[in-house]
Amino acid sequence: MDHYDSHHTNDYMQPEDDWDRDLLLDPAWEKQQRKTFTAWCNSHLRKAGTQIENIDEDFRDGLKLMLLLEVISGERLPKPERGKMRVHRISNVNKALDFIASKGVKLVSIGAEEIVDGNAKMTLGMIWTIILRFAIQDISVEETSAKEGLLLWCQRKTAPYKNVNIQNFHISWKDGLGFCALIHRHRPELIDYGKLRKDDPYTNLNTAFDVAERFLDIPKMLDAEDIVGTARPDEKAIMTYVSSFYHAFSGAQKAETAANRICKVLAVNQENEQLMEDYERLASDLLEWIRRTIPWLENRAPENTMQAMQQKLEDFRDYRRLHKPPKVQEKCQLEINFNTLQTKLRLSNRPAFMPSEGKMVSDINNAWGGLEQAEKGYEEWLLNEIRRLERLDHLAEKFRQKASIHESWTDGKESMLQKRDYETASLSEIKALLKKHEAFESDLAAHQDRVEQIAAIAQELNELDYYDSPSVNARCQKICDQWDNLGVLTQKRREALEKTEKLLETIDQLYLEYAKRAAPFNNWMEGAMEDLQDTFIVHTIEEIQGLSMAHEQFKATLPEADKERQAILGIHNEVMKIAQTYHVNMSGTNPYSTISTQEINSKWDRVRQLVPKRDQALMEEHARQQQNERLRKQFAAQANVIGPWIQTKMQEIGRIAIEMHGTLEDQINHLRQYEKNIVNYKPKIDQLESDHQQIQEALIFDNKHTNYTMEHIRVGWEQLLTTIARTINEVENQILTRDAKGISQEQMNEFRNSFNHFDREHSGTLGPEEFKACLISLGYDIGNDPQVLKLSCVVMMNNTVHSLSRNFGLVLGFLILK
Repeated sequence: MDHYDSHHTNDYMQPEDDWDRDLLLDPAWEKQQRKTFTAWCNSHLRKAGTQIENIDEDFRDGLKLMLLLEVISGERLPKPERGKMRVHRISNVNKALDFIASKGVKLVSIGAEEIVDGNAKMTLGMIWTIILRFAIQDISVEETSAKEGLLLWCQRKTAPYKNVNIQNFHISWKDGLGFCALIHRHRPELIDYGKLRKDDPYTNLNTAFDVAERFLDIPKMLDAEDIVGTARPDEKAIMTYVSSFYHAFSGAQKAETAANRICKVLAVNQENEQLMEDYERLASDLLEWIRRTIPWLENRAPENTMQAMQQKLEDFRDYRRLHKPPKVQEKCQLEINFNTLQTKLRLSNRPAFMPSEGKMVSDINNAWGGLEQAEKGYEEWLLNEIRRLERLDHLAEKFRQKASIHESWTDGKESMLQKRDYETASLSEIKALLKKHEAFESDLAAHQDRVEQIAAIAQELNELDYYDSPSVNARCQKICDQWDNLGVLTQKRREALEKTEKLLETIDQLYLEYAKRAAPFNNWMEGAMEDLQDTFIVHTIEEIQGLSMAHEQFKATLPEADKERQAILGIHNEVMKIAQTYHVNMSGTNPYSTISTQEINSKWDRVRQLVPKRDQALMEEHARQQQNERLRKQFAAQANVIGPWIQTKMQEIGRIAIEMHGTLEDQINHLRQYEKNIVNYKPKIDQLESDHQQIQEALIFDNKHTNYTMEHIRVGWEQLLTTIARTINEVENQILTRDAKGISQEQMNEFRNSFNHFDREHSGTLGPEEFKACLISLGYDIGNDPQVLKLSCVVMMNNTVHSLSRNFGLVLGFLILK
C-alpha cells in the first residue's frame, strides 16, 4: 500500500491543500479533469433531466450548479435568481458556494465572480471540492475514510489478482487491470479476466470502461488514450472514476451482508441464552464475595504497635494482590458479557436482558463502589495509623538525636563562659577572645533553632500521646533551663570582654603615644650624647666659636627636652594608674616600644653629665685657637715684610744689570756690596723659620692673614742669592773677555748703548731679529756667514734667558770673534 500522511482524511475537507491548481496548467491533466468532472456531473444531472456540455460555461449562471448540489445532497437550496444579469448569476453561485461551505468545506481563493467569469481553473477546483465532499469523503473502510478508505477498498478488492498492485490513483491504473479486477471481483460474469494481458492497456481500459457504462450504469468519464498517453494520469480524474465504481458496488455488498446475517440468527440466540445464565451465576458469586469482604474492610480497631499495624497492612496487600484481582476480572467479564448480550439482543431486535432483582449491573457497580469505598477508607486508615506510629517513632528518635547533639554541643560551654582568662590577656588576645566569643554567639544563635525544634518535637509527642512523654518532657525542660543559663553567661562574658577591651585599648593608646614620643626623644638623647662626646677638629677661631654657639643653643633646648621627658614619664604613670585602679594585669611590656622609663632617665642623666664636659672642652679648644691665631698673625706680620723685600731686591738686581754705569770693575764692586747687604738680611729669614716651626707644631695649616707661605719665602730667598751670584759671575766673565781682546771702555759703552736701544721692552733679552738689527747697527754684515748664522741660532735658542748681562755677553763675544 502506498504511503499516506495520517492527516489525509481531514485534507479532503480542505480542498485548497489537496487540489494543486498549478497542475491544471498541464494541458493533459486539464483535459482529463474536464472530461471526468463533466461526465461525473452529468451522471447526477441526468437524474433531473438535464446535463452540461462545457463545464466552465454551463455553470456560469449558477442554476445547474445549484441543481447539481440538490441532486447529490438530497437537500433543497434557496430559490435561485432567474434574471440574466451578472448580479443574478453571482447571487446564484454564492448560494451554491454557501451551501458547500455549510457542509464543512473550506473554500479558499474560489469566488462567485471567477465562476461567473468562466474561469476554468477555479471551476474545476470547485467541482473537485464537491466530488471530495459528496462522493469520496463519506467512504469508510476498516476505520479509514475518504482517499485512504477508497484506496484501501481498491487494494482489498484487487488483492487476489496477479499483476494488480494498487498503490495510488495515477500510475497504478495505467494498464487497466485495476479497473477490470474491480468489475470481475463483484461481477465476474461480465469480464473474462484470464484473457487480459498487462501489456495491452488499451484493450484492458476500453473493456473496463465499456462494461461499466453498459452494465453498471457508470458513465464513461475517460478514454484509454487519456490514461495511456500520459506519463502520470491525473489523480483527481482517476479518484472520481474509481469512486463511481465504489458507489456502484456498495449496494450489492450490503445485500450480501444481509443474507449472511439471517444465517447467524439461530447461533446468536443460543449464545445469548448461555450469556444470560453465565451473567446470573457470576453476579451472584461476586455480590456474595463483596458482602463478606466489606465488614473486614470496615474494621477500624487500632493497634498500639507498628508490628501489628504492619501485619494488617500486609494482609491488606495480600487482599489487593491475591484476592481482589480475580474478582476485578470477574466484574469486568460480567460487564463485558452483559454489554455483549445487550448488543447482540439489540442487533437481533430482541428485547433487552433484565437480570434478577438486585443483580443489575448498576446493583453490582453500587456494591463494588461500596467495596472500593470501604477499601479506600480502610487503606487510608491503615496508612494514617502507620504514618502516625511512624511519626511517633520518627519524632521520638529525632528528639533523642537532636537532644544528644545539643547536649554534646553544650558540654563544657558553661565552664568556658565562666572563665576569667581575659584578666591576664593582652589587647590582641582580648580581641581574639572577642572574635571567638562572637563566633560562639553566632553558633549559639544557630543552635536556637535546634532548641526550638526540640521543644516543638516534645510538644508534638505530647499531642500524639507518646507513651514515654514524661521522660521526654523532663529532658526537654533540662535543655531549656540550660539554654537560658547559657544566654545569661554569654551576655556577662561579652560585657566583661568589652570592658577589658576598652581598658586595654586605652592602655594600648597610651602605650602607642608613649612609643611615638619616647622613640624620637630617645633618638634625640642618643644623638645628643653622641654629639656631646664627639671629638672635634677645628682650625680657626671662627669654627670653635660656631661650635660654642651651637652648644649654647643645644643647652637652651634642655628645659623643653626635660618637659618632654616628664610628659613621657607621665604617660607611663597613667598606664600604671589605670592598671592599679581596674586591677589590670600588666605582665606584658609595651608592644610598641622597647624603651623603658629607666633607660630614658639614665640617658637623660648622662646627657646632663656630658654638657659641662662639653663646655670645658670647647673652652680649652677656644683658648688653643686663640693662641694659633696669635701665631698666624705673628708669622704673617714678618712674611708680609720679607716677601715684598725679596721681590724688590730681585727687581733691583735686574735694573742694576741693565743700567750699569762706569767700568766693569765699578760694577762688580757695586754688586758685591749689594750681595753683602742681602746676606745681612739672613737673620730675619731665620726668625721667620722659627715662627713657622711653631705654627707647624701647633698643626696650623692655613693663614688667612698672609698669602706667603714659608715655602714661597725659601724659594724666593734662594732665587735672590742665585741671581746676585750669577750677575756677579757675568760681569767677571766680561772683564776676562775684555782684557783678553783689548776692548776699550768706549767700545763697551757703544755695545751697551746699541743693545739697550734694541731692547725696547727693557726685558734684558733680544729676539733673533732684534739681535741681527743690533749687529748691523754696530757695522757688522751678518750675510751668510756660518758663524753669524750659528750665533743667531744660539740667540734664538736662548731668547728666554732672563739675564741681561748674559745676552749682552753674547753680543760682546760675537764682536770679539769678528
